[in-house]
Amino acid sequence: MAGEKAAGEKKPGEKAPREKKRGKKKTGEKKPAEQKPSQRAVGEKKKKIKKHHASRNPVLARGIGRYSRSAMYVRKALYKRKYTAPETKIEKKKKEKPRATIIKPVGGDKNGGSRVVKIRKMPRYYPTEDVPRKLLSHGKKPFSQHKRRLRASITPGTVLILLTGRHRGKRVVFLKQLGTGLLLVTGPLVINRVPLRRAHQKFVIATSTKVDISGVKIPKHLTDAYFKKKRLRKPKHQEGEIFDTEKEKYEITQQRKSDQKAVDSQILARIKKVPQLRGYLRSTFCLSNGVYPHKLVF
Repeated sequence: MAGEKAAGEKKPGEKAPREKKRGKKKTGEKKPAEQKPSQRAVGEKKKKIKKHHASRNPVLARGIGRYSRSAMYVRKALYKRKYTAPETKIEKKKKEKPRATIIKPVGGDKNGGSRVVKIRKMPRYYPTEDVPRKLLSHGKKPFSQHKRRLRASITPGTVLILLTGRHRGKRVVFLKQLGTGLLLVTGPLVINRVPLRRAHQKFVIATSTKVDISGVKIPKHLTDAYFKKKRLRKPKHQEGEIFDTEKEKYEITQQRKSDQKAVDSQILARIKKVPQLRGYLRSTFCLSNGVYPHKLVF
């Protein structure tokens, strides 16, 4: 019919159906399955080389990791690994317990022929009271037998700075070392109100300033026993009257006063000879802003 269109003709607005192109495969292209096994091994090695070993614990700063030791124990799964160290000779000996009993033959028809006997028999009688025994000290000596050492910077006449106690910060003159290792020092009392007293060398700064005390006579009775505190009497209601509640107060003895004058009079004469030394001993030591003790030269 004239009105009918041919099958091959296309309508306006319609797209022609795509025909599948039958082209030849390129000779250069190969399927991955066609690769040889030797080539695969080379490719895997290259990939392994690219991987860099990284720690499971990233470093925050030098020597400081992000995770703690216990956290890394979990991250590494070390709880799954069981380590068994070889037994030492001592551990083997501990396991091998000594024999406690021995089988001894016993004569007689009705005695069974043998009997189990203890090697170490227990005592029949025990003491009613525990006997005290001395413990081994492993060569440790009591404090009275310790060696008394003195710092090389502290010599008789050295001006020291006290760091503890009620007189901390004050400068004093070192006289001698006592039997217990403590230092005998004096202000003198007239200059900075520091009397004859003991000080520990740990809590003292030794300065380079020195006073010549070669001719000073220090009384021999100035020992540790001389400075020992006396117990003050505490009132009891049984003694005397009911209202006797006054505590015994500490009073400086005349012996102390005379010893202080005897020592200070000799040192003051030598201090006056050195200019500005009296003012130096009177001044107190303190740190201000921007002053660092490790940078100071005493």
